[in-house]
Amino acid sequence: MYKTPASNRLHIGIFGKRNTGKSSLINAITGQELAIVSEFAGTTTDPVYKAMEILPIGPCMLIDTAGIDDEGILGEERVKKTRKVLRKTDVGIIVVEPDTVIDRFEEDLVDAFKEKRLPYIFVINKSELPGVRAKEYLQKKHIPYLKASAKNGGGIAELKLKIMEVAPAHWSPVPLVGDIIEPGDTVVLVCPIDSAMPQGRLILPQVQVMRDILDNNATAFVTKETELAAVIASLKGKPKLVITDSQVFETVRDILPQDIALTSFSAVFARHKGDINAFIRGVSAVKDLRDADEILISEACTHHVQPEDIGRTKIPTWLMNHTGKDLHYEVVAGGDFPDNLSAYKLVISCGGCMVNRREILARIERAARQGVAITNYGILMAYLSGILERVIEPFASGIIKIEKAPALV
Repeated sequence: MYKTPASNRLHIGIFGKRNTGKSSLINAITGQELAIVSEFAGTTTDPVYKAMEILPIGPCMLIDTAGIDDEGILGEERVKKTRKVLRKTDVGIIVVEPDTVIDRFEEDLVDAFKEKRLPYIFVINKSELPGVRAKEYLQKKHIPYLKASAKNGGGIAELKLKIMEVAPAHWSPVPLVGDIIEPGDTVVLVCPIDSAMPQGRLILPQVQVMRDILDNNATAFVTKETELAAVIASLKGKPKLVITDSQVFETVRDILPQDIALTSFSAVFARHKGDINAFIRGVSAVKDLRDADEILISEACTHHVQPEDIGRTKIPTWLMNHTGKDLHYEVVAGGDFPDNLSAYKLVISCGGCMVNRREILARIERAARQGVAITNYGILMAYLSGILERVIEPFASGIIKIEKAPALV
């Protein structure tokens, strides 16, 4: 792992009307010619993501968006994509020119940021140009702003500091396991090899957890479920924790003595990327499922679908076996997530290793507003395996307070 994963970077969305210098501002912030700049309005069409290491911000993801005032049928589609960026934005920058007439376009953006409780910064770009209409509007509304010039670099250092000042606490996720292990501890990672695993590689959650263990001066043993019993027997003492892939919960449960703490990679990511309490509450909806209920499977990444795909095949099979109900499923992947969730009885999210925490929190918030239960793969599979209480127990003394899990059915 040579680079900070995109999902662990501060996501900074750049918004504004066409030709206000959004792309130029990105180039000034990064000190590189990353974004295409043109005097013609509408050069940026789809959102463009640029992963960077910027001092003093650190690892971040800059998102260059299409103009919020884009026109025509294609323009409307571009604006929709721009608004979708809000779901994963940690800090928003609204760019105007000195003589910009600030109107419903910027006002709608401000309302959206306020609704989502996201920090935003108004930047009057091209400050070397004449004009006072933007400044007068912002002062009248008592809205703070910064002046900047992508052309001569004025105000860029101040903007970077402001971004760090307003960055919300949630953008830096809670630890993976660093708060529940101590230096010198032994942690066993159970990583089964199946057809969906990239050849010759571990999957991202496994690598990130392993790195977190090493960063906290503990020792990681990696094994398959078929070798777990031998590994446990070979250790001088019992491990502090065993973390398993959720798909082999029952196998690991049967091997592992009750006095050894057990959790899963997906449960680790449930609190690292989202709200584990929301997922625990949401899984109780399983006992109320009825024939023909609609279930939404939400995958945060796109991947080649295997015959034994966990979201499309295994989870529906396990739910059918557990509930005995004829349930209907819809799968969305990548950045797709429905605005209207009212048709669904339950949303089941993946671990979210490929998206940032803001994206997962936004999905949880949307489900909560619409009264729809939401859980994630690992919490659901622990519930179906009858070991949910055991799987969340390792986090009980951590920085996230675990509420009492729902009764198993």
